[in-house]
Amino acid sequence: MSSEDLFESRGGGCACKGLKFVLGAAPLGAYACHCTDCQTLSGSAFGLAVVVRAAAFSVTGAPRLIPRRLGSGATVFRKVCPDCNVWVYGGSRLDLATPPELVVVRAGTFDDTSWIRPQAHYWTRSKLPWVEIYPGEQIFETQPASF
Repeated sequence: MSSEDLFESRGGGCACKGLKFVLGAAPLGAYACHCTDCQTLSGSAFGLAVVVRAAAFSVTGAPRLIPRRLGSGATVFRKVCPDCNVWVYGGSRLDLATPPELVVVRAGTFDDTSWIRPQAHYWTRSKLPWVEIYPGEQIFETQPASF
């Protein structure tokens, strides 16, 4: 099934529900990131994210921005709940002056996660050896240039 088939107004939020979101359109896809930053931040083997168009993403509540310096030297901003500190989403731009075209939503923050399955895996050079990737899913050793 495609994300269009599974999509009905999807939403979610942080643990305390002080920061909530709703998608007004189907997501573009989902990916698993196996970089060591995502492993550390998630406390797991990888981070799982859902990509949506910024125009289809609405949020209630005021997120707190947390800067994070990447191995490349670039700084990205995570948007977390100011009360429970759950990382809910981020943008597709490295600078804050330019509005993002895409929003990257942490998959575990959706109210219903049963439909989420990654189509791509990023930073697989850092993938833990026991993680298996299904046939047909895209594999990128580092960050794909198209994202």
